[in-house]
This record gives sequence, structure tokens and C-alpha cells, in this order.
Amino acid sequence: MEQVENDETLVALFRNPATKEAAFTAIVNKYRERLYWHIRRLVIVHEDTDDILQNVFIKSWKGLDRFREDSSLYTWLYRISTNESLSFLQNLKKRRAINAAPTDYDLTSRIKADPQFNARKIEWKLQLAIQQLPEQQRLIFNLRYFDEMPYQKMSELLGVTEGALKASYHHAAKKVENYLLND
Repeated sequence: MEQVENDETLVALFRNPATKEAAFTAIVNKYRERLYWHIRRLVIVHEDTDDILQNVFIKSWKGLDRFREDSSLYTWLYRISTNESLSFLQNLKKRRAINAAPTDYDLTSRIKADPQFNARKIEWKLQLAIQQLPEQQRLIFNLRYFDEMPYQKMSELLGVTEGALKASYHHAAKKVENYLLND
């Protein structure tokens, strides 16, 4: 299948049994990297990111026939990615609570354990600062700062008012700034 850029065309090709697999491969190739980095910023660890991304594409394969196209394909995939990432993080919290013992999945510790970690480099300091944020603020900060997503699109994706998103991003940015200045 030659490269198809138009999402509507890709969805239509997916719904045709003769072109379904090729269309899905094109969708995966088109969005894999963007979704990978979105998930990675939330869960930090490459292996976990790969697992979640695989789940995202499995869910999208199963649900694409029912995709109503009320939003863009990317927004739909992004929402699945976000939900899968948040579910993964919630399950980690539950396991920690059940075990009542420290876990090896502290995100800050995982960042510091990365072989490329250098505490003097600003990108590492920024990642450590972001990990100090509450989950929802971290998500909103990542969407706005890294993905440069407009508040209107975030509102559609998360089901939160634009005003609440702006306030949350402002608070998150202040916390990141304070962390970086006081480190």
C-alpha cells in the first residue's frame, strides 16, 4: 500500500476486509513514534512503554471498526494511550498498597537508574521535576509542554474544561519551576 496520509482514507481502508491489515500497518507506522513518546513521558520506562503501546494498538485494532470519527484518529489513539498509561500507573499504586513495601517502580528512581542519567543535565532535572507532579498535572503538563497541544484539544481528550486545564498547567509549571530553581 502506498503511503496514505489522510486518516479518513486509512479508516475507510481498514473497514474494507481486502485492505484492513495494510491500512492498520499504515496507521501504526504513522502514529507509533508520537504515541510512544507520549506514553514514555508518563511511565518513564522503555519496556513498560512498549508493553502499553502494544496494548494501545491491540485495542485500536479491535475498536477501529466502531470508531465514529467524532474526533480525529490521532485524538482517539491518544485517548487510548492516555487511558492505558493511567491504568498502568494506577495498577502500580494498587500493587504498592497491597504489598505495603517499597517498590522498585518509583519513577524518580527509575529515571536515576537510566544509564544515560546525568544529574547536571537540564533535561534530566526537568524529568525529575515532572515526576514530582500529581498524576493529572503531570499528564496536562506533558500534553501542553512537550506535545504543544492546544487547550481545546486537551479538553476534548480529557473531558475537562479549558479553564481547569489552564489552571492545572499553570500550577504544574510553577511546581516544575520551583523544583528547578531550588534543586
